[in-house]
Amino acid sequence: MIDHFALSQAFDLLFSSFSPWLWVIPGLLIGLIFGSIPGLQISMAMAIFLPVTFGMDFLQAMLFLTSIFTGGAYGGGVTAILMNIPGSSSSIATAFDGYPMARQGKHNEALGLGLAASVVGAFVGYILLLFLIDPLAAFVLKIGPMEMVVVVLWGLTLIATLNTTSMPKGLLAGMFGLMLSQIGMSTTGVMRTTVGNPYLLDGIPVVPAMIGIFAASELLRLRGSNFLVEDKAQRDISMRRILLGGAQIFRHPGVLIRGSLIGALIGAIPGVGSSVANLVSYGEARRSSRHPEQFGKGAPEGVIAAESANSSSEGGSMTALLALGIPGGAATAVLLAAFSFHNIVGGPSFIRNQTDVVYSIIIGNLGQVVLLAIVGLLMLRVLGLVVRVPLPYLVPSVLALCAWGGYGITGTIAGPLTVAVFAGLGWLMRRNGYPVAATVIGLLLGRMMEGEVVRTLQISGRHPMAYLLERPIALVLFVIMVLVLVGVPVLKAWRRRRAAAA
Repeated sequence: MIDHFALSQAFDLLFSSFSPWLWVIPGLLIGLIFGSIPGLQISMAMAIFLPVTFGMDFLQAMLFLTSIFTGGAYGGGVTAILMNIPGSSSSIATAFDGYPMARQGKHNEALGLGLAASVVGAFVGYILLLFLIDPLAAFVLKIGPMEMVVVVLWGLTLIATLNTTSMPKGLLAGMFGLMLSQIGMSTTGVMRTTVGNPYLLDGIPVVPAMIGIFAASELLRLRGSNFLVEDKAQRDISMRRILLGGAQIFRHPGVLIRGSLIGALIGAIPGVGSSVANLVSYGEARRSSRHPEQFGKGAPEGVIAAESANSSSEGGSMTALLALGIPGGAATAVLLAAFSFHNIVGGPSFIRNQTDVVYSIIIGNLGQVVLLAIVGLLMLRVLGLVVRVPLPYLVPSVLALCAWGGYGITGTIAGPLTVAVFAGLGWLMRRNGYPVAATVIGLLLGRMMEGEVVRTLQISGRHPMAYLLERPIALVLFVIMVLVLVGVPVLKAWRRRRAAAA
């Protein structure tokens, strides 16, 4: 599976001089900062700093850009934990349990958990890429719209479990999000519910909506409080507690490994990426847990599942880029541009003719993961100080940042207006006990689901079930999904009855 001669050449390329590593730490810092600011996407940071790579050699450019990718994957989870503000759509599930932990004064432990899970998840993702790049490339080529329908449907099933006190409210909130996702021009070219507003032609912008319904609405709800963490004794940033929190991942090895594998496999599917991986991993952790009622209230397993999948999907997304020359998302599209700047074309010929460079990129990313653990620990002492800022100062400044982030995404007034509308909507939903996360999931995955369903119907001649039987990967995924959704609850109920009888 591994060309040992090319591997030794890769080590020579990486460690014969220090030049390939010069830009790695600056890249990690850039990624952490951009990932933790609402509205500033990782792909935006990579695109902004892409011109800097013109004067670099190819390997140095790739390590710099992928270090921004690596840092940003964790940066989005920091604000999700501290302020219930996912820095990107791939950190949504991190906020479900990370923020309740922070409100309970366990922000040190939550930050440590998130960092450790990110490091291990990213490491597993790149190890799998190193050993399985050829088989994974063959797997990706067999992924079609039917397979993506099953994966996205799996993510949507999380909606039903997000409100343990009232499942109907969770389903209503999710259906509302799905309805909102249908605004704008459909995949088939039909205009829907735009009410003559040109800003809605492309639908509701997801990131500004997410910023508004998650971040701004939470800040409005907190306006009567004094600090994010009310207990003064709990506001300190303790390196010891962060390290102890990080060590907790080893209490849940099953959750960690499962999340890493889910992230790597789903991340390898072009167009799906870390957002779906984050949600599917969280949903599976909750369904398989012996105490699912603790999720959403500060369960460490929730943070581990979300962050490990989020980070391991990075290695998966590199599979299609290196092996096929196909970008799996916005970030890898920027990396593909870097390929063209250096007159390199990704794909089978790239792997065959420049195997040493491919291995250099993968091993360099493994080194970045180790450096992320060090840089992340040092940065957490600074980023964690947000819990000591009085809310009368924090709320207006972060609200202004949210509005600015909304404008940065759309480039028009539609961004800040979307943030404001969804802030009010999120505040009303929270006040009446509706889970805002279910609405965000519906909005995030609804448009993706629609496009894949339309393509499936077109390919299958409007006979999707017959087509499903002809697609072995889709059929296996569908059977696994049904077994997980139906079999796990039935098995748990049977165990409870047997325990009660005993």
